[in-house]
Amino acid sequence: MSDRLFLRLAADGSLSWLRASGDVRAAASLPGAPPASALAQAREVVVFVPAADVLVTRATLAARNRAQLLKALPFAIEDLLLAPVESLHFAASNAHDGEVGVAVVARSTLEHWLDRLAEAGIEADALVPESLALLLAGTNATLVLEDDCATLRAAPWSAFACAPDELPGWLAQAPPDGALDVHDFRAAAPIALPVPVAAYHERQRDALAFLAANPGAAPLNLLDGEFAARRRRRNDAGRVWRIAAALAAVVAGLAVLSLGAQVWTLSRESARLDAAARDAVTKAFPDLDAKIFDRLTPAQLVLSRVDRGGATPSSGTLGVLERIGPILASGSTRIQLRALDFRNGVLELALRAPDLNALDLVRERIAMLPGVKAELTAANPGADGVDGRIRVDAGASAKVVQR
Repeated sequence: MSDRLFLRLAADGSLSWLRASGDVRAAASLPGAPPASALAQAREVVVFVPAADVLVTRATLAARNRAQLLKALPFAIEDLLLAPVESLHFAASNAHDGEVGVAVVARSTLEHWLDRLAEAGIEADALVPESLALLLAGTNATLVLEDDCATLRAAPWSAFACAPDELPGWLAQAPPDGALDVHDFRAAAPIALPVPVAAYHERQRDALAFLAANPGAAPLNLLDGEFAARRRRRNDAGRVWRIAAALAAVVAGLAVLSLGAQVWTLSRESARLDAAARDAVTKAFPDLDAKIFDRLTPAQLVLSRVDRGGATPSSGTLGVLERIGPILASGSTRIQLRALDFRNGVLELALRAPDLNALDLVRERIAMLPGVKAELTAANPGADGVDGRIRVDAGASAKVVQR
């Protein structure tokens, strides 16, 4: 099972750490930054930051989503702030009956903490104020005493930190509602306090182990909003890769099935189109024997019928079409091709010309092509020109039918 990694970032920038997979209270913290191997194995990295730099309070507000809640927070506690809102970062707990816990820290301080961690190669999943890591016992407040700092959590969203020699004065001015549970990590004699003390635990040994003993008590993460950490899923990397491999196999299988279905569909469509092409060719050429389709495709049969004059398109009727195309497209003839009909090796063109002379000029030009016979078979004058028909065949000299 992967471990959780707990770190403490002191006010002077120094680090200490411990790795815990069981009873954290039995673990011992180590000075400095954790080695890369410990970071790589950690399921989650939790960093405790100085309580003196974080304002802890609560607010009552309603918001439809978390983004709106974070935008509204500065205005809900504006009277408690000593610095401009734009210079501060706000983090919030989950809302409960319209009330949220709030932690406020200077942006520059938070960025400095993150830079310090980055220098040590640490990417934190959570940044927790030390004050919110203190576990409350019933109505009693919890106090942690260290050589350079006293941290008090009086209620879920009421906490402060000060120098140890300043603590009696602060408690005299703002005593907690309940008695104190004191955890003294100093070697010095106990401090006389002006409020009731329920329990005084002297000469405690490991402050980080104490803070990490109940990380579930920390109700918010300073890496909120724009500083939200991307959660790393490093535990059981082998399981993640197995899931990824299984998903890849499923995707590949679905792709093969989809491809097979497409091939089957296209095969059926190809067979349908081939049958339709055979029917069309059979209707166009009734003299064909159905057995010929065993040797030639419908396209090959049509091409052979159209191009009886030679082995290549340029030597048969298709070649004639290629050669008469420039004549019909010539701007000097002013001819419009209205229809084209091919039957029994003869090509018949339905044309519209400005007059009979233009129509006959086209016939003459076609007839001048080598091996081509052109015959004017119809000429019907109209309001906007002459509609005529020219029959074209690969034969002898041209013949004109007078109308």
